[in-house]
Amino acid sequence: SAPWAVKFQENRGAPAEAVFPELKSLSESDVFGIKYFSGVASYCNTLPVAKLEGRAVLDLGKVRNIAEVYVNGRYCGTAWKAPWTVDVTDALKEGDNALEIRVANLWINRLVGDNQRGAPERICTTPGVQSIYPADYPLKEAGLIGPVRLILYH
Repeated sequence: SAPWAVKFQENRGAPAEAVFPELKSLSESDVFGIKYFSGVASYCNTLPVAKLEGRAVLDLGKVRNIAEVYVNGRYCGTAWKAPWTVDVTDALKEGDNALEIRVANLWINRLVGDNQRGAPERICTTPGVQSIYPADYPLKEAGLIGPVRLILYH
């Protein structure tokens, strides 16, 4: 429930980083470079764990489109379809844990963004593809949408 620090892949039109008070699709952002972002966004947060017993699974809620999960710098797995879950047991410790979820999304939103009147810059330069996704094409959900939950199995 805490705010998420989000870092965006360079040279993709988004700011280097942003803080999201809550998780939602990138396509719902008021910031042009985030709304039309395509690439890898790294979502960072702290995961407090009071007591460890049994197995622990991180439920990512909804992801668009693929996510790698790291806890305390340790790779835990990739979620690429529902249910968006990764076993994080071996990486967790009691106390605060550093959580990073790297999410890659489709490039459709970026192509739509490049076709917007007044777009700050064109990011994709693939000939012929721009016309497939005009400025009025509906945006796709993108990023870590959540909710993210830690599920403990005793």
